[in-house]
Formats: sequence, structure tokens, C-alpha cells
Amino acid sequence: MDKKPIKIVTIGGGSSYTPELMEGFIKRYDQVPIREIWLCDIEDGREKLEIVGAMAQRMWDATPYGVKVHLTLDRREALPGADFVTTQFRVGLLNARIKDERIPLSYGMLGQETNGAGGMFKAFRTIPVILGIIEDMKELCPDAWLINFTNPSGMVTEAAIKWGGWKKTVGLCNVPVGALMKEPPQFGLTERECIHQFAGLNHFHWHKVTDAKGNDLTDKIISNMYDPTVDDGTPANIFQCKFLEDHLRQIQLIPCGYHRYYYMHDEMLKHT
Repeated sequence: MDKKPIKIVTIGGGSSYTPELMEGFIKRYDQVPIREIWLCDIEDGREKLEIVGAMAQRMWDATPYGVKVHLTLDRREALPGADFVTTQFRVGLLNARIKDERIPLSYGMLGQETNGAGGMFKAFRTIPVILGIIEDMKELCPDAWLINFTNPSGMVTEAAIKWGGWKKTVGLCNVPVGALMKEPPQFGLTERECIHQFAGLNHFHWHKVTDAKGNDLTDKIISNMYDPTVDDGTPANIFQCKFLEDHLRQIQLIPCGYHRYYYMHDEMLKHT
């Protein structure tokens, strides 16, 4: 193997997402060899960090790769020499999320954390923290890539690039990935045999799909969204309230599943 092993730092390392992240690293070790992993959290998350960190180390111990998982409550201890910094933290923990949801509900609005009032509350708390992380990165790992998974992903990622000045930033979310995985098989195609064109800011985006020959598949995918036998890739944590079919036919775009909180506001509100 001629690839240089890398150092990865995960801020919010006590998150329940961390084992899934480790699984992904293990599966792709041949493409992305790892030298060491640092999981970083805050004092209030110490217990979760210790539990999740121990599990992460056991996962690596079951492989032949010899990767060491370090745990810390001080991100400045973790950051020096990092090649990639991933962020998956929740400022204010779950108590803040409860407020994000309940305060808008008291005014007849949805408090979902990716868009709407709840998403704005979360952005206001999170953006100053991501900017602080970037300031530490400028000093301690100036060549690192920042991979953001913290919601509201689009706003936080934009802030990192535009206001933090960290151009080597990528924002991630499983919603576009779900579309890439679930839509091509509807036509007996692979992901590489389809072209997905996304527009908008996550979690408020739309997309169109064509095959490699340029044939538009969007209308057929819209039809499949109303077929109960077809998995359209909508995340399981979103109530399966159907979009208005006439609306989608008119715009000829496939909305992100989170658009339900906007287009189907009253129906989703009744479900809360």
C-alpha cells in the first residue's frame, strides 16, 4: 500500500453516529488508510464519549489494521497534524433540541432542526462554534479538510466557507446519498449510469435525474413515489406524508424529503 495513512479527528465523537462512521472507515481502509483517530467531545458528553469510544476501539481491534482510537475533551489536544476533521456535534445537547421543537409548536409552527424555526435556532447556536473550531484548525492543522455533518448542514457548511474562510470544507447529509442509492435501481441501472442534478441548499434542495444517454427519468421517479412497493430513499425518520403529485408534475423536480416540513406543513404538524 503506497498511500500515506492519515489522522482523523471527529468533534462530537460521543455521538451515536460514530460507530457507523467507524464502520465506513473500516470498509474503505484500502482506499483511505488511517493512522489514528481522535474522538473529541465536551465534559457533559464524557460518559457517552467513553462508551462510544470503547466500542469504536473494539471495532478496530476486530480488524487487522491496528488503528488506535484516542479520546479527549480538549479539541486542541486532538487537532495538531490532522488530515481530516469531521464535525457531528449538537450544541446544547438534546435539551436544546426539545426547545427547538416545542417553542415553534407553541406558535403553530414546526420546529424541525434542518429548516424552519427550529433549524434557525440551531444554526444560531452552532455557527459560532464551527467558526471557533476553524480558528483552532488555522493554527493547529492548516492543511486539513473539514467534513461537516452537523445540522443544519447547509447553513453550517456555508458559514464555514463564507465566514470562516475555510475553503477546504465539504458538507454531508445522507439525503442526497439516499437518492443516489435508491433511484437508479428503479430502472435496473447503477449509480454511475445515472446523472443527478441537484439545486438548492441542503436540507432544502431539489433534483432531476437522467440516464447516461440523456433520457430524463424524473417523471418516472415521481410516479414511483406514489407506488408503495418502491423505496424512494426517503429517510425513515421523516413521516411518509405524500407530496401533491400535481405539484411535482408541474415543477418536474424531485424534492428533498425534508420539503414535507414546508410544502406539507399542516399535514406534518398534525403528525407531531
